Amino acid sequence: MPTSKRNRHKTWIEISESALKNNFKIFRKLVGETKIFCVVKANAYGHGILEVMGVLEKCNADFYAVDDISDALKIRAIGVTKPILVLGYTRLSNLKQAIDNNISLTVYSTEVLNHVLRLKCTKIAKIHIKVETGLNRQGIAGKELVKLVKLIKSHQDRFLLEGVSTHFADIEDTLDPAYSQIQLKNYRNIVRSLNKYLPEHFYRHAAASAGSILYPETYLDAVRIGISLYGLWPSKETKLAYLLKKKNNIQLSPVLSWKSIIAQVKTVEKGEPVGYGRSWYAPKRSKIAILPIGYFDGFDRGLSNIGRVIVSGSYASIIGRVAMNMIAIDVSEVKNVKSEEEVIIIGRYGNKEITVEEIAQRIGTINYEVVSRLNQSIPRLLIK
Repeated sequence: MPTSKRNRHKTWIEISESALKNNFKIFRKLVGETKIFCVVKANAYGHGILEVMGVLEKCNADFYAVDDISDALKIRAIGVTKPILVLGYTRLSNLKQAIDNNISLTVYSTEVLNHVLRLKCTKIAKIHIKVETGLNRQGIAGKELVKLVKLIKSHQDRFLLEGVSTHFADIEDTLDPAYSQIQLKNYRNIVRSLNKYLPEHFYRHAAASAGSILYPETYLDAVRIGISLYGLWPSKETKLAYLLKKKNNIQLSPVLSWKSIIAQVKTVEKGEPVGYGRSWYAPKRSKIAILPIGYFDGFDRGLSNIGRVIVSGSYASIIGRVAMNMIAIDVSEVKNVKSEEEVIIIGRYGNKEITVEEIAQRIGTINYEVVSRLNQSIPRLLIK
C-alpha cells in the first residue's frame, strides 16, 4: 500500500486481502460441497463491508448475510448479484424495497407475510424461516410455525421458501456439545414434521463459525461463516475443543490491523499527573506520547492504565484515562520516538503483537465486540 494513503489519516485500519482469501479457502475445504453464507453484518464485523465485499466477490462465496436491509442495499448498489439474506428484523415499511431488490428475508411471524400479501411487489418474496430450537431468541415454534408454513404454501405465487434455519445457544462456549446436539435433533424433528408443507428444495442451515469448525453433522445444506472469516476464533473454548479433536490444522489469519500515529512527544516530571481524573502519576521523569484516538474510535475506555500499543518494535503502556479523541502512552523506554511515527493498536510488528483477544480479555469482553465497535468513520485500507 502506498505510504501516501496512510499519510492522509490520523488513524486507519488495514484489511489484508490475502488473509481474507486464505480464511475463506479454509472453510471451503472444510465444508466441501456445503454452501457458504459469508456473514458481513456489523460492517463486516468492523472490517468494512464494502472493502470486504470487494475481496469476497473474488472468492467462490455462495451467499452473503447481513443483519439489516441497509447493508443489503449497499451491497446491491455496488453491483453484487448473488443472494443476500437479512438475518435480523426487517421493518414492515422496508419489506417492499427488500423484495424488489431480490433480498431474502428471515421471517418468524405471520404478521410479516400478511403484510407482504398487501404489497404490490415486482418480485416474489424469498423467505428463510427461523425456527426456535432452544436459544429462545429470534425464532418461531409450535402452532404458529405451522400457520406460517401453511401460509407460504398457500401463496406460492408470492412466496418462495428458500430456507429454514436455526441458531445454536452455546456451541462456542463449552467443550460439551450436548445442548447443541439437542438443538440439532429438535431442528431435524421440526423440519421432518413440516415435510408435507415444504418445497422439494430449500436450504437447511444452522451452523455458524464454531459449528463449522467443530461439528460436521451441523453443516446441513449451508453454513454461516462470520467471525472466523476474519481470522478470529469464536472463543477460546472453540479453539481448545478443536485442538483436542486433533483434526486438520486450521490456521486462521487475522484480517484486520489498526494503526495510528504519534501526535506529540513530551516530558513530564516525577509526580506529575497525566489525563482526566489524574489517574496516573509519573513515577520518575518520563517521556510520554499523545495519540489522536480515543473511545470515539472504538479504543475502549476500559483500557485506561492497563492497555498497550506497539511503537518502534516496543510495547508502550497506556497511561491515564482514555479520552474521547486522545490517549497517552509511556515511551520512556522507546528510543528515538518522534512525531507522526506509526503506532500499532491491533496487529504485529516483528515478534511483538497485540491481538483482538488480548484487548477483549483486558476489558472483560469478547473479540466480536472489540472489532464490531470500531468506528465506521475510520478509513479501511485494503492491502494485499
